Amino acid sequence: MNLAEGVQIVSFVILAALVVITALGVVLLENIVYSAFLLGGVFVSISGIYILLNADFVAAAQVLVYVGAVNVLILFAIMLVNKKQDYSKLPRRWIRGGATALVCVGLFALLATMVLITPWSIETNAPELIENTVVEIGKHFFSDFLLPFELASVLLLMAMVGAIVLARRDFIPDTLPTEDGVVTSLQLPEKLSELEARELSASQSSDL
Repeated sequence: MNLAEGVQIVSFVILAALVVITALGVVLLENIVYSAFLLGGVFVSISGIYILLNADFVAAAQVLVYVGAVNVLILFAIMLVNKKQDYSKLPRRWIRGGATALVCVGLFALLATMVLITPWSIETNAPELIENTVVEIGKHFFSDFLLPFELASVLLLMAMVGAIVLARRDFIPDTLPTEDGVVTSLQLPEKLSELEARELSASQSSDL
């Protein structure tokens, strides 16, 4: 083992540990803001592993798309949600937590089994050096992986339409009068209308 191989192994161990620790923080922390920040740490650590694999374009796309776009979008969505109430604890919450833990352990065991039984052959001859990785990835996108590439674009379009619908919720009236004189509320559960806010402030002032 030369110095370069030692540096690669140490770097891989550090990046893998960061991926595992930040991923556990994402799913275990109760504060969703901290979970979103740790999700960015997961993406950055994975991009470092891509750099160790000489996948420079994939590493740059990981940082630009996931860290610079997806993670920032998640943070903006968390910050802009008007959450006035705390989450109520559900009855028999331990059953759902146990089922979730069982599924996670099963997936981890499945992935670990696949890693262990896969014959990882190490060739003595070095692979051919790719001069332009962007061109090679483009060739595979429009030949071997054309169908998954198009399906991913459809999914992104659906996500964009959903984001537009959620962003336009402020234009929906909070109350709508019906023929029977009953007022129907069209607001989302986490959003308090101005009428409710006024009633709440009035009740608090009357109590004082």
